Amino acid sequence: MALGYAEGTKESYGSGLLAWHVWCDGKGIPEEQRAPASQLLISAFISALTGAFAGKTIRNYVYGVRAWHVVHRIRWRPNDDELDLLLKAADKLTPASSKRKKRLPYTVQFMLQLREQMDPNDPFDMAVFACLVCLFYSASRVGEFTVRRLDAFDESIHVTQRCLRRDQDRNGKKVTVLRLPRTKSAPDGEDVYWSAQNGLTDPEAALDRHLELNQPPVDGHLFAYKYKNGHRPLTKTAFVKRLAALARKAGLDPLQGHGIRIGATLEYLLRGVPFEVMKAMGRWQSDAFALYLRKHALILAPYIQAEAPHVYDEFVRITMPPAVR
Repeated sequence: MALGYAEGTKESYGSGLLAWHVWCDGKGIPEEQRAPASQLLISAFISALTGAFAGKTIRNYVYGVRAWHVVHRIRWRPNDDELDLLLKAADKLTPASSKRKKRLPYTVQFMLQLREQMDPNDPFDMAVFACLVCLFYSASRVGEFTVRRLDAFDESIHVTQRCLRRDQDRNGKKVTVLRLPRTKSAPDGEDVYWSAQNGLTDPEAALDRHLELNQPPVDGHLFAYKYKNGHRPLTKTAFVKRLAALARKAGLDPLQGHGIRIGATLEYLLRGVPFEVMKAMGRWQSDAFALYLRKHALILAPYIQAEAPHVYDEFVRITMPPAVR
C-alpha cells in the first residue's frame, strides 16, 4: 500500500507524521491514543497549528496521519465533513508570512535575459538552458525532467536519451517526442512534445548543444552534465537555484519553477492555440485548466471582444460548469 503513494507525497506525509508525534509528545498523549486517533484529538491538532502554518501545510499533515492509519490498516475514526470544515478554517487563517507569492509566468523574453547571463561553454549552464526551454515549449512540470537528488536517478522512471524520438506529420512538420517513463498521474508513462522555434530559445538547438557539449550516457539522465571526471544528473534543486541566480544577476526577480508551465500555457494561448489543444498538450485536468483560465486577463482579452462572439461562446463552453437538468 505504501508504494501507492508518489515519492513526493510520501515525503510530505512523513513531515506531517513527524509533526503529529512531536505535538502528541508535547501534550503527553499516550501512544495508544495516537492510532486510532479520535475526532477530538485530530481537531485539537488542527486547531493548534491554525494561524501558525499555511492551511495547505496543515491539510497535508492531517492527510499524512490518515495515510499512516490506512497503510497500517487502522480504522480512521474522524468525521471527514468536520475535518473539511476545520481545514477550510485553517485556510482562511493562513498567516501572511506563510502565503506563497503569486506564481508569475515565465516568458520568452525572461528566458532570453537568463540566457544572456549564461556561459555558452559551461556544461552546467547548457544543461540548465536545454532543460528550461524543453520544459517551456512542452508545457511540462519541472519534476518530470529533473531528479530529486543526485543519488536518485533511475532509468526506469527518469528521462534518458532513449526516451527521445523525432517524428513528422504527412506535411513534413517535425516534432520531438519525449517519453516520460512515469508521472504522478500516469504510472505507465506518457508523451510530451515540442517543435523547433524561431530565435534563441529554440528547444531543438538548445538540446543539440547540450548533447554535443555534455555527451550524457545513453542510459543516463537526459540532462546530465559533465562534472569532474564523470556526469551529474540535473537535480530539481540545482536547476531552480541556477535559474534564480541568473535572474538576480540580470537584475530580475526570480520566478518559481511552476511559472515555466504557466508561462508555456499563456504563450501558446496568446498565439491562438485552441483551448482544447492546449489542455491536451499540457495534460491539464479540466477543472484545473478552467480555473487557470479565469485568472489570466491576457488570455481572456481576445475572447471577450464584441466583434468575436463565436470565440467567446467557445470560451464559455469550456470554462462554465454544465447546466443541471
